[in-house]
Amino acid sequence: MQPPSASLLSPSHLTTLVFAGLLLAGLALRLWLATRQIRHVAQHRGAVPTAFAHRIPLAAHQKAADYTIAKARFGLLEMALATAVVLGWTLLGGLDALNQALLSWLGGGMLQQLALLACFVLIGGAIDLPVALYQTFVIEQRFGFNQMTPRLWLADLLKSTLLGAVIGLPIAALILWLMGAAGPLWWLWAWGTWMGFNLLLMVVFPLFIAPLFNKFQPLEDESLKARVTALMQRCGFAAKGLFVMDGSRRSAHANAYFTGVGKAKRVVFYDTLLKQLSPGEVEAVLAHELGHFKHKHITRRLVGMFAISLAGFALLGWLSTRAWFYTGLGVQPNLMLPGVPGAAPNDALALLLFLLAAPVFTLFVTPVLAQLSRRHEFQADAYAAAQSSGDDLASALLKLYEDNASTLTPDPVFAKFYYSHPPATERLARLPVALQP
Repeated sequence: MQPPSASLLSPSHLTTLVFAGLLLAGLALRLWLATRQIRHVAQHRGAVPTAFAHRIPLAAHQKAADYTIAKARFGLLEMALATAVVLGWTLLGGLDALNQALLSWLGGGMLQQLALLACFVLIGGAIDLPVALYQTFVIEQRFGFNQMTPRLWLADLLKSTLLGAVIGLPIAALILWLMGAAGPLWWLWAWGTWMGFNLLLMVVFPLFIAPLFNKFQPLEDESLKARVTALMQRCGFAAKGLFVMDGSRRSAHANAYFTGVGKAKRVVFYDTLLKQLSPGEVEAVLAHELGHFKHKHITRRLVGMFAISLAGFALLGWLSTRAWFYTGLGVQPNLMLPGVPGAAPNDALALLLFLLAAPVFTLFVTPVLAQLSRRHEFQADAYAAAQSSGDDLASALLKLYEDNASTLTPDPVFAKFYYSHPPATERLARLPVALQP
């Protein structure tokens, strides 16, 4: 028998202590950042920043402040709930209890593993349901952004759930099969399968999935179409079509994006964007998106995602063979004896535990990725100003900040940690024409 001090230093106990410590430390850090954001925005609610006073009305500035504070305060509850859920699934035994119940009902095998994944997703979705309802029908509704009816919201929920089952279960079954049948390097085969699936999804999504939720009509404004087409030709960008999406069915927020790969890329404008911006401003917004294309930001992010996912699968391949990985996170691993009736693999358990634990251990990466994203945004802005009009780009950004109720006065520390786009003051300082009356 080991002495108590040695037991505390076992890999299982050490995993438990490190995981619990990082989980609570992460929660404390995120709560601290959120309270800083709330306090800073509230302190600057009373006056529009001098640089924007000639363009942004005080009422719009105060609406943005109130909207930001409302989301951040609700975010405090979301953080606490998310931490409690992770703790409940892991150290408090929720995942272990679910696994044991399904083993008793279905026995070991692929069906039990898929049932474990499906039940985990459904239970998680049910827990998140009140959060999504409150965000949509209380916060977004209060500030005039929600356009969804309960019927449309429910239809979206049913469609997404059905799609998740039709698409997710087969790919999950394939990866689970590879985990059990492809030998020690299963993680390499699983990574290749996952990457292939994601690339296929980039082709399939705009053609078959997105139209299930929104209507896409060809851009009919001939003048705007000619202007946008000329811009894309100048930038060497080929797209299969220019489309307008009925984003106003769900939200008053505006956006534009590229979708698809290769020559099948599409340019999609929200109808709300076309209503809010002038043709020159729409061109400038598209030029910004083309800046990401020109600087190969999308390709770099895709390569980065491939590399990170490869490292993740490799790490999962190693952890899945360590008993302390399971016991340290509150789960008793299944008995795995080939040819023995009742033996059950741990593949689904390993997947779920990894998905639960990875965000806890990688929170520190958030500000690094955010900083990289902000750098890309500056580069895309500079490209847009060179290819279109800096005045139009600045004007479009100001309109979008106002119409989307984006605060002009975020807490600097909060922004550096989370913001994927530069704060308004920093961003428009690169376009000084925007700051002139």
